[in-house]
Amino acid sequence: MNRPFRCRWPWAVPIVLTLLYPPLVWFALNRIDPRWLLTVPLVVLALRAWWLEGGWPLRILVLVVLGLLLWGGETSPLWYPVFVNGAFLIWFLASLWWTPPPVVERLARLADPDLPPEGVRYTRGVTWVWCLFFAVNGALAAFTVWYGDLRWWTLYNGLIAYLLMGMLIVVEYGVRRRMMRYHGHA
Repeated sequence: MNRPFRCRWPWAVPIVLTLLYPPLVWFALNRIDPRWLLTVPLVVLALRAWWLEGGWPLRILVLVVLGLLLWGGETSPLWYPVFVNGAFLIWFLASLWWTPPPVVERLARLADPDLPPEGVRYTRGVTWVWCLFFAVNGALAAFTVWYGDLRWWTLYNGLIAYLLMGMLIVVEYGVRRRMMRYHGHA
């Protein structure tokens, strides 16, 4: 049976482009028209929408980035991390109130479809922690734009924000393992 070509790891392209965006901005901002730098996040968003079937928060983000592209201005590419954090914040909050189950519960159910009640409560709490992370991270990203130093913007958005996210993932994993042992699921 012939199957149409499908990339086995479509998640890799948007992730690599996202990781490369801050250094690209740092290198190119004073060399090319800032609107051209927005093509990178547009490609990322298009790939995510195509391969990963993004929902309405992603569509909102695409519209915002397109608006920035039309609006122009020197700092418009710098706002991309702010809008990404805002879109994730909206998505995670919406999953808590309007489109349950929460995002983290959906992910947990991929590994354990019969998630126990304490797991449901835990994933709801973790979703709130991620909401707080996206709110603070977005505010700090906005501050780096407002501050106006491209080196600090690149350092925070291209390194520190990823390190903080990684730390949150590691700490949450440790807490989750401990909670699972406590409740006899490990």
